[in-house]
Amino acid sequence: MSSTSPTQQQPTTTTTTIINHLLARPYLTQSYYALRHGQSLANVDKIISSDPAISTIQHGLSELGKEQAKLAGITFYQQYLAPSSSSSDNNDDEYEGIAIISSDFLRAKETASIFLQSLLLQSQQQQPSHHDDDDDYSSKKIQIYQNEIILNTQLRERYFGTLNGKSDRYYQNVWDVDCFNPSSSTEYHVECANHVLERTSKLIVELDDWLSSTSSSDNGDDDDDGTKQQANQINNNKKKKWKVILVAHGDVLQIMQTGFLRHVDASKHRSLEHLETATIRELKLTT
Repeated sequence: MSSTSPTQQQPTTTTTTIINHLLARPYLTQSYYALRHGQSLANVDKIISSDPAISTIQHGLSELGKEQAKLAGITFYQQYLAPSSSSSDNNDDEYEGIAIISSDFLRAKETASIFLQSLLLQSQQQQPSHHDDDDDYSSKKIQIYQNEIILNTQLRERYFGTLNGKSDRYYQNVWDVDCFNPSSSTEYHVECANHVLERTSKLIVELDDWLSSTSSSDNGDDDDDGTKQQANQINNNKKKKWKVILVAHGDVLQIMQTGFLRHVDASKHRSLEHLETATIRELKLTT
């Protein structure tokens, strides 16, 4: 795994106008999928775990959470990658492969790792014993962006301030405030919902631009440099498309979804369908 982003801030107040960066985008080139982490040990203990100093090294997945992450890999393959998939964007020729971007919290990292292993295993099991037809999707290896999971701190759990380590029943206290004032850090010095929207929507914009110029031939495969250069020249004017899996946390992903829905703020994130642990949700930019 590699990390490509600066350390996340933990603001207790908000002094600038928070915006949804996706409002300025008429469309997105990549396809995006939210994947909430599997059940964690913090979930089992019913405590809030949002401090990076703790959560990046503690509160990993429970045994159930590991099974959930494995199933998520199987589900994603069947729904979005398998030749028999009914997915509207299941055109292999249009996509370079899969990009997995994950929060660096332990529960998210473990989910991303198990998900990827499960996904690759599903692909291998679908390969025919004889590759007589080179155009058969099932005989092709799934390309993984940079051949690894990319860690990004902008996908970290929402920081819950003085509530960290306390009972998860306090979530509702914060969500009640989010509904009428998503810019409030509340009495608990929580990261406000609008700040989460700002950082996550900005990340999507940055990812969309970056991945559009990155092909699977940039992954460090064994092809000679001449072949790579020739391929890059041919595709120089064509934007690259990846299926991007964003592995993160419930609040973060639902707030991010309000960005895709072009909400002006994050006040309605709790009105969205609840994202259960290890659940995959396709995120489409509202037109």
